[in-house]
Amino acid sequence: MPQLKILIFGLLALLLTACSSNDELNLPPGASSSEAELYQTAQRYLRGGNYELAVQSLQLLESRFPFGRYAEQAQLELIYAHYNNYEHEAAIEAANRFIRLHPQHPNVDYAFYMKGLASYTLDQGFLDRFIPSDKTKRDTGHARTSFAEFAQLLARYPDSSYAADAKARMVHLRNLLARNEINIANYYFKRGAYLAATNRGRFVVENFQQTPAVADGLAVMVQGYTLMGLSELADNSLAVLALNYPEHSSLDDNGNFISNYTAEGPQRSIINRLTLGLVSQPKPPEFDNRPEDAGY
Repeated sequence: MPQLKILIFGLLALLLTACSSNDELNLPPGASSSEAELYQTAQRYLRGGNYELAVQSLQLLESRFPFGRYAEQAQLELIYAHYNNYEHEAAIEAANRFIRLHPQHPNVDYAFYMKGLASYTLDQGFLDRFIPSDKTKRDTGHARTSFAEFAQLLARYPDSSYAADAKARMVHLRNLLARNEINIANYYFKRGAYLAATNRGRFVVENFQQTPAVADGLAVMVQGYTLMGLSELADNSLAVLALNYPEHSSLDDNGNFISNYTAEGPQRSIINRLTLGLVSQPKPPEFDNRPEDAGY
């Protein structure tokens, strides 16, 4: 008799749990809702932008009908729901799981694409979508991962419907990574680490061709070599800069390099000297020739 009571209480608990889940997801009473009804519920949440409940309903659908007609589609849409619910790590995990379970699926390229998209936004919060911030001054680890994911998509599925967007995002990411190197060079100038700054500029010129940051990379090299007293290397870099980017902000109308810093140190103004350095202190070299609509 005690065992029968325990069994009854256990069944009641399961029934109450199922009813609770159904109430939260607006499902029909009882846990026996059909697969099609569960899938339509998930679609309703997706269309309405309620991604938290969409995630719950898709997970419930998969757990109840793991081999049903909507199981694979639910797994794909779960990636999308996680991403739009700002659960980027969960979106990547869901994408990896789909790729592992369905490597030959006709829409597996979507999973690769979403991995790249989620990797890029992994360090972004809700407010980042509304408050502009300079992403080039953040850690670029996620951007590099995202670039690699998009590259993998293009290598595996060059004819994918997501290929064009992936290529555009890779261009954007490459520009961002190049600009990050210039930001680091500017920081090194402030610290007086001229060799380190110059090396960053040369790295951009050698490895990020056809990005807007190349012009600043050359300017960094000119300034760095000048500060280190390497006039021949500075002149060579200046010649390349003036030939290819004559409108760069570091050049005057005659193609001469404009700088308050030379190998002898900062060029102090009369006011700076009279105030013993308290006013009009020359700023360390800093280069940022991004166009206003750069978007990164």
